Amino acid sequence: MRVGYYPGCSLHGTARELDESLRAVAPPLGLELVEVNDWSCCGATSAHATSHLLSVALPARNLALAEEQGHDQLLAPCAACYNRLASARHAVACDAALAETIEDVLGRPFPSTVAPRNLVEVLRARLDLLRERAVRPLTGLKVACYYGCLLVRPSEVCSFDDPEDPVSMEEVVTATGATPVAWRRRLDCCGGAFSVARTGSVVRLSRAILDDARSAGADAIAVACPMCHSNLDFRQKALVRRGEAELPVLYLSELVGLALGLDAETLGLGRHFVDTKALVERALASKPGPAAKPGPRPSAPAAAAKPASPAAAGTEAV
Repeated sequence: MRVGYYPGCSLHGTARELDESLRAVAPPLGLELVEVNDWSCCGATSAHATSHLLSVALPARNLALAEEQGHDQLLAPCAACYNRLASARHAVACDAALAETIEDVLGRPFPSTVAPRNLVEVLRARLDLLRERAVRPLTGLKVACYYGCLLVRPSEVCSFDDPEDPVSMEEVVTATGATPVAWRRRLDCCGGAFSVARTGSVVRLSRAILDDARSAGADAIAVACPMCHSNLDFRQKALVRRGEAELPVLYLSELVGLALGLDAETLGLGRHFVDTKALVERALASKPGPAAKPGPRPSAPAAAAKPASPAAAGTEAV
């Protein structure tokens, strides 16, 4: 299935392993990722604190480009990017005056027919293929699924799962053969973009998340947000107390890749600050069938195509 791909800024910088692992697992799961031509920053995480108009116009531009290039769905693996794209679409749908202003700012019509999708949502829609092609089930691995702030809230914007008791990430983890643990802080904030400006707050919030995951017996934490990964992985040496073991933090796509039989290098697992070697060796302990082959990089952006019809706005997720 062909789907528009919006990598966003983080996946070209601090979250390269998210980009690498997603590109690797897409072909075995029947996905063709087509990167949107001429995409630009969506404004996360600061535009909405500066100007409401800017916070809508920046993501709207990317949705308009996807629309022009023939997509009816746009995958944004970064939770912050997904939230901004979905928020912009919701804002335009609820405010006719704003919709008219956005068209003036963009200099093009903006019917807003492209549906933003996030990493968890897209992987959840491929569960049957994942179960079928998981040659190395992650049996015995206990995983704390961490949603954070931006994947399921606000509910009127991020409506793919229950905002108070989501299950989609747990369903994906279960399909890999691993076991999701029950824990309390899977929706708590890690401190987000305050990693530099308010480091003390990030340390306090992220430590509570790690402590709860460890208390629940987790062997690893699964995330779908580059900022969450940065706070929990990069800063973990400052978060753990003396005598505590570090807890690997993996992108959900990396766990999926391990179950599909892909190697650690292909999935970018060597880029993490908290060592993932023991976790990978544990996954390799199962006897896999033939390894899934990583596919080529997403095809070059297509030339501008006729915009999708308004009816496409309700298209089912990939």
